[in-house]
Amino acid sequence: MSIADLTELLGVADLGAELRTLLERLYPICRSITGQGVRDTLAILRESIPLQVHEVPSGTAAFDWVVPREWNIRDAYVKNSRGERVIDFRKSNLHVVGYSVPVAKKMSLAELRPKLHSLPAHPDWIPFRSSFYRDDWGFCLEHRRLQALPEDEYEVVIDSTLADGSLTYGELFVPGTTSEEVLLTAHVCHPSLCNDNLTGISVSTLLARYVLAQSRAGRPRRYGYRFLFAPVTIGSITWLSRNERTVEQLRHGLVLTLLGDAGQIHYKRSQRGDALIDRAAVHVLRAAGEPHVVDDFSPYGYDERQFCSPGFDLPVGCLMRTPYQQFPEYHTSGDNLEFVRTDKLLDSLSKCLEILDVLEHDATYLNLSPKTEPQLGRRGIYRALADRGSDGANEMAILWVLNQSDGTRSLLDIAERSRLKFEHVRAAAALLEECKLLQRRQP
Repeated sequence: MSIADLTELLGVADLGAELRTLLERLYPICRSITGQGVRDTLAILRESIPLQVHEVPSGTAAFDWVVPREWNIRDAYVKNSRGERVIDFRKSNLHVVGYSVPVAKKMSLAELRPKLHSLPAHPDWIPFRSSFYRDDWGFCLEHRRLQALPEDEYEVVIDSTLADGSLTYGELFVPGTTSEEVLLTAHVCHPSLCNDNLTGISVSTLLARYVLAQSRAGRPRRYGYRFLFAPVTIGSITWLSRNERTVEQLRHGLVLTLLGDAGQIHYKRSQRGDALIDRAAVHVLRAAGEPHVVDDFSPYGYDERQFCSPGFDLPVGCLMRTPYQQFPEYHTSGDNLEFVRTDKLLDSLSKCLEILDVLEHDATYLNLSPKTEPQLGRRGIYRALADRGSDGANEMAILWVLNQSDGTRSLLDIAERSRLKFEHVRAAAALLEECKLLQRRQP
């Protein structure tokens, strides 16, 4: 499935514009690990995909964790003695440290300074800071603005609430023809940060629309697809604690994040290192012939570390472009709509589609004429290749598939060994099966 095929299936004139519009709608929302911002985000996604929204009460045990109190914020500011807002939440939700407790007091600059966070190396950007699991508060601002603050008495207000409520996450399951599942997950807990986390959300939403459209068009897939939109760490931990039986059906998984910057694609392997999802992702990236990086698993990063924890050890990798903390805009106001490139976002979506196609169509075949190479001309295979516009790669794929199909090697095995694209190997197998030269042994 290509971007062009997806565009046609969804009936969308411009897929890039579709992704960009979703980013623009989500960008202003103040999200955190709990609260109305997550609900507002999921409500927008529900306009195009039928998400089931779950609310898990504060205080609920989730393995070694507890669902925290819910945080919401209405306004926040620092005013000088003339009543002017020198720091204003209404202008950027990054100005407030996430999960800040309510504050209403007057302070000198010396008293206020320890609560102000900036980035001296990038004086025009606002940093993103949070205090999720401790009662604290603070403001973030441009370093140039911090340096310009004069001695004065400042009015400091954070109009927030931190009280018992719930943790919110969204989930969509599209059944397949088997009970086995693929998990695709994106985190929904960051405020106005576009590459991290809105690109993952937008790509996952388009993939969900694609899988739904296929199902509705009478083209069901082998796997069931489970899409999860949850706060990072506590969200995935909570989901896992409520779905221990569900994960028994999970065969492959991808965490999607950081998909829109100009950097090259990175794939981080699952803890297993050689799971089918790892092999599929690596094959797709290598076959594209473009610069890319494959990283071994590390227990630091996004929610792949929860899914790959030893009590689960699920085959879940992470697809991104430039990894977390490796670009200066990471967790700053520099990660804005202008930072994300639509062409790179579309490329990331395309890579996801190719990876899913490998998972869906990998199979093992048996050559029914294994004693020497069969006579292909009299079976019309070369004519069929010409009619289908196939090139030399497809002819070579036919020879590789015939040679390797001993009932034990899969199409992905053959693609890896031959260094041909999986789509060519798959097309060759389909043609040879039509000509009664191959027999499918297993999916």
